[in-house]
Formats: sequence, structure tokens, C-alpha cells
Amino acid sequence: MRYSILAVAVLALSGVSAAQAQTTVIERGGPDRVVVDRPSSESKTVERRETSDGCRTKTVTKENEVGDRKSVTKESCD
Repeated sequence: MRYSILAVAVLALSGVSAAQAQTTVIERGGPDRVVVDRPSSESKTVERRETSDGCRTKTVTKENEVGDRKSVTKESCD
């Protein structure tokens, strides 16, 4: 009878240690990556002007293969 009580105690302790050995792994994925393909047939024109009062103007015009055009003008004065 002593051996059966001892065997039950050993089995109970091994079950407790097995329960304590469980590990939880949490995996977190990084943010999705965004890849932007730049059109190779885009034309770009840069125009610079300077006036007599010290102001400078720079205009950049871009046009893609579809014909869409965008212009950005920057002016700076001293």
C-alpha cells in the first residue's frame, strides 16, 4: 500500500511539473510593405526664373504616359 501511495504522489508531482513547463509563444508580424512602381516614361521639366527685385521662381512640371500633368511652383524672395 505504501508503494501505491508513493506511486500516486510521484505521478501527481510529474503532472504538476508538466503543467508548469508549458510555454506560450506570441508571434507578431511586421507591417505590410508597400511597393510603388514609378513609371519610367514620366517626363520632367524644370524652369527657373529670376526677377530684378531679387525674387526667384522655380516651376517643376511632370507628365506621365497617360498625359496627366502636374506643376509645382516655388517662389523665394530675399
